[in-house]
Amino acid sequence: MNTESIVSKVWSFCTTLRDDGVGYGDYLEQLTYLIFLKMADEYSKPPYSRDVGIPEQYSWQSLRSKNGAELEVHYVSLLRALGGQKAMLGQIFTKAQNKIQDPAKLSRLIQMVNDTDWVVMGADTKGTIYEGLLEKNAEDTKSGAGQYFTPRSLIHAMVQCMRPEPNQTIADPACGTGGFFLSAYDYLVENYKLDKKQKAFLKHDTFHGNEIVANTRRLCLMNMFLHNIGEIDGDSAVSPNDALVASPTKTVDMVLANPPFGKKSSMTFTNEEGGQEKDDLTYNRQDFWDTTSNKQLNFVQHIRSMLKSTGRAAVVVPDNVLFEGGAGETVRKKLMENTDLHTILRLPTGIFYANGVKANVLFFDNKPAQKDPWTKEIWFYDYRTNVHHTLKRKPLRVEHLADFVECYKPENRFKRKANWSESKNPEGRWRKYSYEEIAARDKTSLDIFWLKDKSLADLDNLPEPEVLAEEIIENMEAGLNSFRAVLSAL
Repeated sequence: MNTESIVSKVWSFCTTLRDDGVGYGDYLEQLTYLIFLKMADEYSKPPYSRDVGIPEQYSWQSLRSKNGAELEVHYVSLLRALGGQKAMLGQIFTKAQNKIQDPAKLSRLIQMVNDTDWVVMGADTKGTIYEGLLEKNAEDTKSGAGQYFTPRSLIHAMVQCMRPEPNQTIADPACGTGGFFLSAYDYLVENYKLDKKQKAFLKHDTFHGNEIVANTRRLCLMNMFLHNIGEIDGDSAVSPNDALVASPTKTVDMVLANPPFGKKSSMTFTNEEGGQEKDDLTYNRQDFWDTTSNKQLNFVQHIRSMLKSTGRAAVVVPDNVLFEGGAGETVRKKLMENTDLHTILRLPTGIFYANGVKANVLFFDNKPAQKDPWTKEIWFYDYRTNVHHTLKRKPLRVEHLADFVECYKPENRFKRKANWSESKNPEGRWRKYSYEEIAARDKTSLDIFWLKDKSLADLDNLPEPEVLAEEIIENMEAGLNSFRAVLSAL
């Protein structure tokens, strides 16, 4: 079967299951289990003849030999047993459950997976199928999966700016479905002629991540594996541990991340009356500049601690990180003193699946300790003012961020030139501010805009009605999120 027919078959069966109330997320889960089992079966045969660690009674053939109620019972037993295994196998099947209640449909899905030889299929094809499902799953707003999915066009631009190199280690402390890893992998394969040792390092040692949500971690591992990262019988490159709990045991060359939205970290516990309560988490770490329950500020501090003295980072953060007082001001000052915070990309609304998000990308290079601040100037690219995107009608695409990448000068950022001039080009989106200008601002705020909002001055230039409606919704939800934050702090 060619790529198109496989993709078509996978999607058509997904549509069939949706009629039974099985959402994209549940379908993707079951597909992950079955493709993994089928590939394990293929690896167990010549020329591979590998033992992946799946007990014979729970092999692929055991699924194919059963039908009806017997199949359903066996499948449930299989998922539970494999979840107790070690390494990647156990991570793939952690807390696995059967979400397809009709045994006949489960049997058809098994047959569909069986009709394809997955091991010999190109990584591009497998990746196309799986990434397509991940994006569809993110679009299902009711499932909440969108919070773990960063727009691939944004990831692409960040990787283009960061330019990873062979034999560098790359980490993401909240890796979601693995988008940054896959984009960095593609960049390395496309831009370098890798030798045998470099290919082995890329496959086994380049990427390290954390993802505390079991289902999301499962999707990430499968996504990486289908893109030729890791081994089916190897250790997991993604840890289930909360990255913020402790200082990193080893440092890396690069961090690419979009930590989860939402300001506070919390854990749920049972009180004396048997009810459920949430307790805000504060991470008392000696390597943090300030102690706070603000999750985003904690991630910024943690990411800096993950870097080697020559390490670099590109991190998506919400607006509050740029202007919040207290711990926020401390973190901004320390970040500018201890790293070279050289670039901030202001992002538009309407590009994330989680609504009401106003975000930015911070680019900074770690540095060894010294007396004077490492940050001398910060370059800002305003891609928010007078920019209108929606998820369906006008989604963010690679070409929309091409000008930013060009201005960034990835090949040599010290050759940058501003395109903003108060007299010659007042609409330029790219300009710099000195450390002294930033330090003099109230609370060392990095929340900087200089372009005029045309919609406020010219009613003839208003966006389309559906864009306006979506922006109103975005702003209302952003406001509600702020009120929730205030309420939780009272």
